Amino acid sequence: MTMKWNIDKLKWTRKPADYDISPDKIVITTMPHTDLWQRTYYHFRNDNAPVLQMATDEKFFSFAVKTEFTESHHRFDQCGVVLYLDSENWLKGSIEFENDKFQHLGSVVTNHGYSDWATTEIPATVKSMWYRLSRREDDFCIECSEDGLIFRQMRVCHLLEAQETINFGIYACSPEESSFRAIFTNMEVSNCKWIAHNGQKPDME
Repeated sequence: MTMKWNIDKLKWTRKPADYDISPDKIVITTMPHTDLWQRTYYHFRNDNAPVLQMATDEKFFSFAVKTEFTESHHRFDQCGVVLYLDSENWLKGSIEFENDKFQHLGSVVTNHGYSDWATTEIPATVKSMWYRLSRREDDFCIECSEDGLIFRQMRVCHLLEAQETINFGIYACSPEESSFRAIFTNMEVSNCKWIAHNGQKPDME
């Protein structure tokens, strides 16, 4: 199973004011004060970022996309891959601009209304990144790549509510007083590239 992401099956959760969708490229212009976060540490709840997704009940697959964000310039500007079930159950992987020296490459997993954030600092000069989101039933893997060929693991996680049909796709937002164009290309759904574990056996129950 290898196919392009079918734009005819895409649905918005919060449509942005300005966007363009074609089979080979999607452009989202972010609006100020848009974000995805729930409770943890900051205590606020932000759930107004535009999310564009398709639904599937396929239990084993991978979704890859290339992001370009040359215009991101303000703290927390971000765009990337997302799996959004509802306001309290979702995950995302992206680069968040911090300042002229560095930005955060990271992922957020939100289960039952509480978000976490795992990050690493990368140079602020990075303005393009590939992401690959893979599903093995209700477990997920987020990877990143600078060339679309060699992917590095960012996160292995579990979503408690990802039981049957899920939604997956892309998002972009600007949590502070900012706006930029996020460009998404090379979108592809394929057989699961996250291979099954063949090491330590599960404990006996």
